Amino acid sequence: MQSNAELPGRIIAIANQKGGVGKTTTAINLATALAAVKKKVLLIDLDPQGNATTGLGVARSARRVTSYNLIREEATVEQVAVATEVPGLFLIPAVVDLTGAELELVQEIDRSHRLRNAIHASAVPYDYVLIDCPPSLGLLTLNALVAAQSVLVPLQCEFFALEGLSQLMRTVERVKKSLNPTLRMEGILLTMFDRRNNLSNQVEEDVRQHLGTMVYDTVIPRNVRVSEAPSHGKPVLLYDLKSSGAQAYVTLVREILRRERGLAA
Repeated sequence: MQSNAELPGRIIAIANQKGGVGKTTTAINLATALAAVKKKVLLIDLDPQGNATTGLGVARSARRVTSYNLIREEATVEQVAVATEVPGLFLIPAVVDLTGAELELVQEIDRSHRLRNAIHASAVPYDYVLIDCPPSLGLLTLNALVAAQSVLVPLQCEFFALEGLSQLMRTVERVKKSLNPTLRMEGILLTMFDRRNNLSNQVEEDVRQHLGTMVYDTVIPRNVRVSEAPSHGKPVLLYDLKSSGAQAYVTLVREILRRERGLAA
């Protein structure tokens, strides 16, 4: 079996145990922006709510085989991945059955490695594999952290932002020590940012002071077009490319690629 270092692509878990922070929005639009610069991208929807699946306009008829079957070892990546309307972007959809997966797997010896095993067994090379985690730190998120090389954390600019982040970072450290020694923090992404709001500015200042260069220079603004796009089954980059939200995700991809070049140098 290949190690993470030998895989041809990057595997990034997009995680935050708190809901409503822009996690799925980031997963959808980051995947779209990467595909737009000619990267082959696989987005794995690991959230039982299936918001990434809905947000990419994947019809229910295309959800017969899902990430649930992948975790249960009933299907392979090749059997589960479906093409989206975005050229170069493929999705492993989710259904509510995932809710029961944690209980079903709790007695299994390899329960935390199911997703990693499935990705490593895939014969199709992707430049990026993004995993949209559920808003919890349960077995599904653990599978994502074991499979991933790095973790990208969307962080809403609100009062308790740092408190929730510290819990997630402790979890990442535990996984690194016991299950995935190559796991690292990809970066912290400030979301739903409003420069007119003193709290947003204060949160940004605090997060940058505590975490320094771990925080992306790019921030995702609070933007109505970003909020509207999922109801049309589209990433905001397809719904309104000129909007401030869409342009922020374009800028984020440039920053991520620039940081990668720096790591490789």
